[in-house]
Amino acid sequence: MNANPAPPDRFAFKMLATDGAARLGKIHTPRGAIRTPAFMPVGTAGTVKALYPEQVRDAGSDIILGNTYHLMLRPGAERVGQLGGLHEFMRWPGPILTDSGGFQVMSLAAKRKISEEGAAFASHLDGSRHMLSPERSIEIQCLLGADILMQLDECLELPAAREEVRRAMELSLRWAERSKRSFEDQQRAGLAGVGQALFAIVQGGTDEELRLASAEALVAMDFPGYAVGGLAVGESQEAMLRTLEVTVPLLPELKPRYLMGVGTPDDLIEAVARGIDMFDCVLPTRNGRHGVAFTWSGRINLKNACHADDATPLDPLSSCPAARDYSRAYLHHLIKAGEMLGSMMISWINVTFYQDLMAAMRMAIAEDRFAVWAKETKARLSAGAS
Repeated sequence: MNANPAPPDRFAFKMLATDGAARLGKIHTPRGAIRTPAFMPVGTAGTVKALYPEQVRDAGSDIILGNTYHLMLRPGAERVGQLGGLHEFMRWPGPILTDSGGFQVMSLAAKRKISEEGAAFASHLDGSRHMLSPERSIEIQCLLGADILMQLDECLELPAAREEVRRAMELSLRWAERSKRSFEDQQRAGLAGVGQALFAIVQGGTDEELRLASAEALVAMDFPGYAVGGLAVGESQEAMLRTLEVTVPLLPELKPRYLMGVGTPDDLIEAVARGIDMFDCVLPTRNGRHGVAFTWSGRINLKNACHADDATPLDPLSSCPAARDYSRAYLHHLIKAGEMLGSMMISWINVTFYQDLMAAMRMAIAEDRFAVWAKETKARLSAGAS
């Protein structure tokens, strides 16, 4: 356990309690504390879609995620830097984690080419050509002013041939070394903020041997935090959880563990049970824009006609006013009518639900009842879906 609190201008992780493999902790950053387990709403282009920053904060979010790929293309990292950095630009006072851009570049398929140097790609906006190297990714993230930066890695869609997974994992290790050197160069040059931290990303698909090799090499490089990447990209939940059971015990106990791009409420509960501390996913806002709400009685599709005459609130247990104070019939009407208010309200409901879920997990761990809580909550969530 960490004995002393971190200085206010430094990054540090403090473990507060454990319950089985589940961990209760706190990440200290100069811009504030992050309570873990933590869920980071995704602010792709400097906005958590359909929500004001104040709503995201009031929902219980300590940290949000910004997207290197999208921000480098529009409005441009240099422009954001000149305007005071991403925090000032979008008026978000708390911590921000930026991804490296690697996942988005992977999704470009025919528009990108991977080499030792980095990822050469054509912008999906205007076809302009770019090279995203480990050094350029770190430079962009420093210009944005992220509190937590991610190394550039190559993320493959699964299933993939083992030799291809090995090649991508080994390339990601070399990029990790370059990312770390580049970040240290930025620090020496005064271009990185005080208290910023760079996380490594463990790759290797669902292959136990490759995950072991990746984790061992990255732990030896001594990063402040470690992410498990390359999951939720086509494999089953069973395969993802099995991979976590292999990978998580290889990571340092007193450093944060981040599962990238995950996931459903069930995924989050199961991953916390296996020792994960941090998550991000677009599901709350993406589902919100399509009329699907997450509630304590399960996932509810408000497009369904059964809600048209239902005067009851969506979720009386929610801490979100939109879920407590408006009827299912009204939310159904907004979605069916194509009113933007419907997307806004359900996205707000969903982001709040995810933060309420994380708060409930933190309390259950603190009270040494996580396993019982998880079983009961999973049963509730699966029983009431409509």
